[in-house]
Amino acid sequence: QVQLVEIGGGLVQPGGSLRLSCAASGTTFSLYTMGWYRQAPGKQRELVARITDGGSPDYANSVKGRFTISRGSSKNTIILQMNNLKPEDTALYYCNAVLLETYWGRGTQVTVSS
Repeated sequence: QVQLVEIGGGLVQPGGSLRLSCAASGTTFSLYTMGWYRQAPGKQRELVARITDGGSPDYANSVKGRFTISRGSSKNTIILQMNNLKPEDTALYYCNAVLLETYWGRGTQVTVSS
């Protein structure tokens, strides 16, 4: 079955960094747009960053200049490098993959706190 698994979440102080990874399996993802969404308690799920099969990135305005999305050579792995983290970044972060179908991971928790 298709599965997306996120790793790398944790507790970090404001100004710190975390690196999230998403490994996708169960089909070929070479033509999929893949990305990261997040959801904080009481909030709607929102786009953080995404990257196309051609390598073009797109970022939410709130993370531009701080986060970087990249894709592995096999195109079934994506990385979210998060720098200068803020308390407002605290959320459950989800990996997704979109072509005709849309797939979601189960999420990894990021908490930014002193």
